[in-house]
Amino acid sequence: MPRSEEAEWWANAVYGAIQEIPRGKVTSYGHIARLLGEPQRPRQVGVCLKVLASPESGSHFNSNTVPWQRVINSKGMISHRGPGSAQRQAEALSQEGVEVTTDSMGEIYVDFSRYGWFPSELPSERTDEQQ
Repeated sequence: MPRSEEAEWWANAVYGAIQEIPRGKVTSYGHIARLLGEPQRPRQVGVCLKVLASPESGSHFNSNTVPWQRVINSKGMISHRGPGSAQRQAEALSQEGVEVTTDSMGEIYVDFSRYGWFPSELPSERTDEQQ
């Protein structure tokens, strides 16, 4: 089903914002939503990542061009989205030098105090005086 213009705008904004997260850093779904001026929409950030195109799709935004692995939940935990998905994300983060830990319940965490990325605005939105 084709996206509405608003949904297309939102997905492109989400993907663009996620592309600005530096390698070796993570942020939350909620922080991406806040950076985009829609703090009430963290779940919609997650939906965008859930439907992120594969590289084979030919889409400009795809799982090779959008560092999806750098977005985790507000508790610093990697969310489960299907069998093996959390482990795949943990492995992708580990390859970037991000230390992931697993608790006794099998939940995978990242230390926000060490790896968190929470700017007040996107780097692409800074003016010359701010840089």
